[in-house]
Formats: sequence, structure tokens, C-alpha cells
Amino acid sequence: MSATKAAVSEVQALTSCFWREAVAGSTALLGGLAAAKLLIQFAGINHYGFFRDELYYMACGEHLAWGYVDQPPLIAFVAWLARHLFGPSMVSMRLFPVLAGAAIVWLTGILARDLGGGRLAQFLAAAAILLAPVNLAFDSFLSMNAFEPLFWLLCAWIVVRIVKGASPKLWLVFGLIAGIGLENKHSMLVFGFALAVGLLLSGEYRLFQSKWIWLGAAVALCLFLPNLLWEARHGWPQIEVVRNAQRFKNEAISPFRFLFEQVLFLHPVELPVWLGGLVWYFGSREGKRFRFLGWSYLIVLAIFMVFNGKTYYPLPVYPLLMAAGGVAFEAFVAQSRRRWLAISYPALVVVAGLATVPFGVALLPVNAFLQYSSGLPFFRVQTERDAPVPLPQLYADMFGWDDMAATISSIYHSLPVSEQAGCAILAGNYGEAGAIDYYGPKLGLPKAISGHNSYFYWGPRGYSGGCAIVFGERATEFTKLFGEAKQVATITNPHAMVVEQNVPVYLCRKPSAPLSALWPHFKMII
Repeated sequence: MSATKAAVSEVQALTSCFWREAVAGSTALLGGLAAAKLLIQFAGINHYGFFRDELYYMACGEHLAWGYVDQPPLIAFVAWLARHLFGPSMVSMRLFPVLAGAAIVWLTGILARDLGGGRLAQFLAAAAILLAPVNLAFDSFLSMNAFEPLFWLLCAWIVVRIVKGASPKLWLVFGLIAGIGLENKHSMLVFGFALAVGLLLSGEYRLFQSKWIWLGAAVALCLFLPNLLWEARHGWPQIEVVRNAQRFKNEAISPFRFLFEQVLFLHPVELPVWLGGLVWYFGSREGKRFRFLGWSYLIVLAIFMVFNGKTYYPLPVYPLLMAAGGVAFEAFVAQSRRRWLAISYPALVVVAGLATVPFGVALLPVNAFLQYSSGLPFFRVQTERDAPVPLPQLYADMFGWDDMAATISSIYHSLPVSEQAGCAILAGNYGEAGAIDYYGPKLGLPKAISGHNSYFYWGPRGYSGGCAIVFGERATEFTKLFGEAKQVATITNPHAMVVEQNVPVYLCRKPSAPLSALWPHFKMII
């Protein structure tokens, strides 16, 4: 009997040792992929220029509040934090998105492991997320989209742990992460709804009988409440932004194109991974336990398709499919006649992914990229009607801002010194205003004003309008509000978005009314 016990103990010890070594090995593997992600992103982190929205988020970071016209407060706080920790440089603004991207790569592999996958499953899932062009793009600049997949993935991972038997108190952690995610982007509500419905459709009724899930929901609500109250006090501007964007800005998308662009965003070579993951959730015995994640994907996709969301809106949910796809692939190649795929297909994913890295990370000089991209034109996706020419929208929105500020500076400093102090710089959109706010201090410029989104709420900053440099989007329209308007310059940049090419600049005087009275005419919420 004692010999039997000793043998059992020895087997348990060997099993424990093997498991520790396996975990350590997979952790090192995932750590290596996360490090590769950092290397790729840092290689292009300060090429080209600031993305339009980055300039706006930095401006929002100088007006910290519990909400903004077009986003919750977290992104402005991140911009504020990066500026105060590391200074207002491109590298500092993009550091947190890069770190979030590395965390997503690592956690995708961890989720694959918790779904039952070994090293091959973890590698394939994490590598697919690492090299997906859209993830490289979103992690290359300061954006809410860089952090959103991390919040969704963390929440999904916690639910997987709970379903596997972990303490239901983890719902409190879920609520904490979901609440912070709501302060990042309101689409966290879509994922929370999809996850809850997915659990019900999968028969996980017992989870809703625990008090901890409801306490977790209360935690999320408490964290979301300040932004919710801000929205209510300001007339729900986020709804107005979405409605106006759908009417005037976003491309109309057919269901077929919506699905096709999912394939392009994630790379066509990776289609078998995430599609295999969806099949694994619904078609395998092992995946049945986690089927709620498959339902969550379908519900998220359906919601954004039905409500005419942009095609990149569902992208934060794909790590859940990639993780399951890695598990499905590992099981598929377990048969001896398919083992050759265990090396060849992951190698194909890596090689094909590396070939499209320049579409997400600005590694190449602009002219070299134009030549390179001409051979792969189908990787260019247009999500807004204002099509960039000739660069993809991601890169086109990084050009022209410093030249714009320099042109405005030359006009401002050509004015008599007595007139400069009261001369307003009125920009047409938040990118143009953000360029003045960022580059302006070194050029001796005051802060810009604009009627676009949150800039509208910040008002005319006490300017009378007796002298105003008016430029950018809708500038010609604005000159009608002044008795005297003279075009003094045109700002051009061949690589910029269409709206920023051939930008007229006017020197205006004699407003028809004080600028504070005219201010509603400048409002543009979109």
C-alpha cells in the first residue's frame, strides 16, 4: 500500500514538474512574441507625423473632464499622463498604445492556453493577433482603439476562468475592468451585452444566480456613472456624433463588404484561424464549454452590421476567435498525415504578416511606401467618404500639420504687434485646431478655437472676432460672418487627406456680431 502511495506521489510530482515546465515554456514563448510586437511598433513609432486624432486627444488632455463630445474621458487622461510623465513627443504619446498591443498579444496566447491549447495553439493565436494589419495600425498611435481589445479580452478571460471553476469573486475584477473600459469607449456596452446573452444562450444560467456577478455589474456602473452623468448634462452629444457621422461622414457598407473587410483587416491568410475558432466553439465537444464566446462574436458582429457601424468596430472581439482557432488548429494537425501543417501554416502566417507590416506601421519612407503599396492595393480600406489620396487614411492623416502651423504663424506674426494679442485663430476642425495647439507654443501662437466637437464647448476663449485668422474646413463659409475677409495663403500637402489639401487661409475683420454671439454658427458635431 505504501509503495502504491509512493508511486502515486511520484507520478503527481512528475506531472506537477511537467506542468510547471510547460507553463514556463509557453510563458517564455508568449513573452517573446510580445517582445517582437514591441520591436515592430517601436521601429516606426516616430515616422511621419501625429495622427489627426492624437492632436485632438492632447488638446482634450489640457481640458480634463468626465466626458467629451465624441469620447469618454480615459483617452484624454492617457494623453495628459503621457505628457506629464514623458513630455509631449510622438514616442511618449504612443508608448501606452504600444504596451497595450503587446499585452493583447500575450493575453491572447494565455486565453488559448486556458481553452486547452498547447504551445502550438498559443503561438498561432498570439502570432495572428501580433501580425494582423489592423492591430499593428491601431497600436501605432494614441487611440481608444488601441486599448479597447485589451479590456474586452481581459473580461472574456475572467469569465473563462469563472466558468472553469475559479472564484465567483472574480466578477468584481470583471466589473472593474468593464467600468474602465466604458470610460475608454462606449462600445464596451455592446460587448458586455453580447457576453451576457452568450452566457444565457449557452445555458450558463447558474452564473446569474451568484450575487458576485451583480456586484460586478454595480462596480462597472459606478465607474461609468461620472461619464453617464456628463452625457446627460450635455444633452447626450455622443448620440448626436454617431447620428451625424452616419449621415454625413461614414461610408455606406453592404453586409458582404462588411464581412470582406473583416478578412482584410485581419489578413486573408489568417481567415482559417479565426473562422476555425468560431467552428470550434460551436462544433467541437471541447469548445462547447466556452460556446458563449462564439455567441458573443456573432452578437457583436450582428449589432454593428445592423446599426451601420464602421467595419473596424467588431475588431476587439477577434482575439477570442484567434485563441480558439489556435486550439482548433492544434487538434487538426495532431493526425500524422497533417503534421506538416504544424510548421508550414504558422510559417505562412508569419511571412505573410511581415509582408503587410508597412500597412500598419510606418516603417518605410512615404515614397517607398507608395511604391510598395501599389503591389498590394486590396489592403487599402476606406471607412469615410473623405478618401485620402494617394496614401491610406491612416497615413494621410499624419501629414501637413507642422506645415499648417508654420503657415499660420507667418501670417500671425505679420500682423501689427498691437493686433496680435486680440487676433483669434479659428480652425475648421479639431485636427487643424490641435495642430495649432501642439506646434503653436514654439511658434509664438495662442491657442486655437474651433466649433468642431469638444472645441465647440471650449468656446471662443474671450476673443471678440475683431481680428481672426480663419482657415481649414468650412473657412470660406465662415468668412460670410465678417465684413472684411481676405485670402492670404493656401496650405497644400500632396500626402494629406483631401480636406487638408489646398486649405484656404483668410484674414478676417469686422465681424457681424461679437464672436460669442456668432459662436453657434461654427458648431460642427460629427
